[in-house]
This record gives sequence, structure tokens and C-alpha cells, in this order.
Amino acid sequence: MTDNIAERRRTFDIKIDGNPFTFEDPIVTGAQVLQKAKLFPTDEHLLFQELEDGQLEEIRPDESVDLHREGREQFITFKSDRSFRFVLDGRKFEWGLPFITGLQLKRLAGVDPNSYGVWLSQRVGDDKLISNKEKVDLQGDGTERFFTGIDTTTEGAGAVVLPPEDRDYLREQDIQYEEVAEGTTKAVVLKGWSLPPARFDAGAADILILLPPAYPDCAPDMFYLMPWVRLAASQRYPMAADQPHAFAGKSWQRWSRHNNAWRPGVDGIWTMVRRIERALEMAA
Repeated sequence: MTDNIAERRRTFDIKIDGNPFTFEDPIVTGAQVLQKAKLFPTDEHLLFQELEDGQLEEIRPDESVDLHREGREQFITFKSDRSFRFVLDGRKFEWGLPFITGLQLKRLAGVDPNSYGVWLSQRVGDDKLISNKEKVDLQGDGTERFFTGIDTTTEGAGAVVLPPEDRDYLREQDIQYEEVAEGTTKAVVLKGWSLPPARFDAGAADILILLPPAYPDCAPDMFYLMPWVRLAASQRYPMAADQPHAFAGKSWQRWSRHNNAWRPGVDGIWTMVRRIERALEMAA
């Protein structure tokens, strides 16, 4: 009996467009949330709930929301009659306006707006950097795809050189990497790559992959290691892996391994990773 009384007296705090509101009932409908914020007529507004991973879920006027659940008390509204879908850093989002700004994208991604950039992925040409105040039209055909990354105005680490699909693959495989640009040359460095056990005189190395200008339609060629490694059994360099290559202020060990089979639109950084793994396993 006492527990029931305590439950009835408990209030549930939420925020609608950043403004605080309170409900006494833990189960509310989308229409009740809009009414609480005095957004009338309610059928001219869209209601979204912020999920724990930062995504937005549309709540219909007749749909119930359980406010008992932690992390589900933030709501965003839009005066609109439809929603728009886009993908940001591999996650799907719903948006209630036909446009979105670079700053809004960064906030949805949960990154620092001052040190991160956001890019619109484009199938033809370079990906487009979106400024904080720039508006992107979401009404076109297909689903717009965006990705974020450290933004820099100087050469070196922090550049964005990989297609979103490559970046997604490396993250899903938990491969640590760094995107690098030096002049007109773009590259990716696989950080602390574990080498085949007992085969070399080092257990791990950074692996440099230089990307041709037309990548991913064209294949990367060779790859490069830092530090230089020798075969553990003979203490000599592997075959065709004894020449230096200067990049980003370092002298890398060039592994002359060529690839004549590349399928544009099919192959990507995952193909190069498999080639490197195989080359290291077969090194003699």
C-alpha cells in the first residue's frame, strides 16, 4: 500500500526542446508531450525522442512512452508534416526539417564542433565539407550520408582521406588507424598491427598504405612498415622488403607487393588488409 502511494507521488522530469517539464504519470503519449509544451495544433508537429546512443526516434501522437526508463527523457519537436532520414557515422537518424546544418550534425554525432568536421559523402568527386552554419537539403532522391572526423587546416595526421565504407570497416574490426595527408599524397596508417608470432624480430608495427588519387576505383600498390623488420630465423630482410620510402618525416620499410586484380565498387580497404595479412604470413 505504501509503495503504491509513493509511486503515485513520484514525478517524472523530461525536457522538450531543452525546456524542463514534469509528468505525474510515467506512461504518456506523444500527443500529451506536445500538449505539455503547448505545441498546438499537435497534428502539425513532429515529436522525436533522443535515445541513449544519440539517435532520434519518432513518437506518433497515439504512441506511449515509458518515462520509467532512464535516458529516455529528452524530446525534440519540429513543426512539420513529414520526417527526413539520413545516415551519420553509420547510424540512421530521423529529422523533422527538410534541411540540417553542419553544427546540428556535429551535435547529433556527439563530437566537439570546434575540432571536428562533418562531410557529406558523394559518389562522384570529393566528399563535401559542411560548415557549421551551412544547410544541407534532405529532400533529394536517396538517403544522404554524412561522416565526422578531426578537422585540420594543416598537413599531416587528422586529414580525412578514406571513404565512409572503409572507415566503418576499420572501426567494426577494431583496427586502430590514422588518416594522413602530405601534400597531394593521401594515406592511412594501421597502428600497432600485430605481426605473425615468431616470424619477425618485432611483434607489431605500423603499416602505411598509400592511396592513389582515384582510390577506391584504383588499387593501392605496395605497403610500408615502421619499424623495419627482419625475419627472426635468418635476421635478414624479407624478399623485396629492403628499400626505404620517405613519408611524413619517416623512412618506412617498403614491401614491394603488387596487385593486378582490383574490382571498382567491390574492393576497398578490407581487400588491402587481407593482402597485407597474407604477404606477412608468407614472407621469406
